[in-house]
Amino acid sequence: MSRCDGLCMILKQNRETISSLEFVNCKFSLAILEAICNTLEMEGTQAHGVKHFSVKASKFLEENPAFFPPKLVSLLSSRSLESLSLCDDHIGRNYAKLTLMALLDASSALSTLELSDNNISGWLSDFRCSSSNQALCCKPSKSLQSLRVLNLRGNNLRKNDLEDLASALIHMPVLDTLDLDDNPFEDDGIKCLIPYFVKTFEHFPLANLNLKNCKLSCNGATELLEVLLALKYPLTSLSLADNDLGSQIAPLLGDFMHTSIRSLDIRDIGLGSSGFLELRINMPDVVRLISINISENHGGIQAAEFLEDLISRASELVDVHAGYNLMPSESLKIICSALTIAKGFISGSKMNLNCFESGNLQRIDLTGNHKICLADHISALSEFQYNGEPIVVISTSLSQDTLYDDDP
Repeated sequence: MSRCDGLCMILKQNRETISSLEFVNCKFSLAILEAICNTLEMEGTQAHGVKHFSVKASKFLEENPAFFPPKLVSLLSSRSLESLSLCDDHIGRNYAKLTLMALLDASSALSTLELSDNNISGWLSDFRCSSSNQALCCKPSKSLQSLRVLNLRGNNLRKNDLEDLASALIHMPVLDTLDLDDNPFEDDGIKCLIPYFVKTFEHFPLANLNLKNCKLSCNGATELLEVLLALKYPLTSLSLADNDLGSQIAPLLGDFMHTSIRSLDIRDIGLGSSGFLELRINMPDVVRLISINISENHGGIQAAEFLEDLISRASELVDVHAGYNLMPSESLKIICSALTIAKGFISGSKMNLNCFESGNLQRIDLTGNHKICLADHISALSEFQYNGEPIVVISTSLSQDTLYDDDP
């Protein structure tokens, strides 16, 4: 008996109760997948009960198939399917296109589609209304209309792909989360998405947008933020991390904190000390943020002073990442003072070091700011707690930090 036969036997015995199926580090032929899908079908029907189907870090033996076998298409287009993940499988553009075609013909209420780390540039070209296949660009699809999460991380998407994506997104009226992390589409690519934001913000706006490491410059990010601000676009989560934006973007980011944003990731965007100063000047008196990542921005003392202002203005703040910012030793006093004042726990001119709960704040990660570890009264950090645990995280190894901290 082959491994496939053994697997199919197990699946057949449990097909009435299987709702989630995940394959990791596997090697497939389409014939094997067809056999698996056939096994999952309920006896006497062409239906199955799989709600979540995932293939991760695996390899498909056929590099460029002309079509998917019918039982695989049946699984992908079935009514029960709610989430589909093909992650790090190196499937390429043609597999992604065939998957999309199956979904367009689906009767499912698919809510999550992940095609990350697959290098599928060009997979949405049939959505171009100027293409020969205009019917596809206007074709309604139940599965796309129900889609809430679309993850296209790490697919080498370029400007043309973003043009196609903007056309496809119109068919996803309840999309909540769009993850475009690690795609080098640059400023020209993000400009292709701006008309989508303009068209949709009143009726079905995105809530979560990830543009981490997309080779954006200050110009592209500025154009995006200005449009979002003008529209009062109700984003709740935005990542611009790992893009070389520079300190010039800081005033706009400060203005953006006046919006509904709840989670902001601006790690390693080149703010520097001047950028943190501009953030302090432009952010509102009341900040609605729950989480923020400002790590690796070489902010120095200004990063600590930004944290001081932020903690005092963001009463709902839960999670802060501020590592590797070259904070000097005097930053410790600034941060401790902010935590104390935020709790309204000051005793004269001296810091009260009795243990107390620090509001909603659960974590401040200061890893990599090795000079803080050398500061006097470092033990004071342990006094700031949430549910009995210290909320301030610092480095345990100075030698490890110096690998990242380039302070001369």
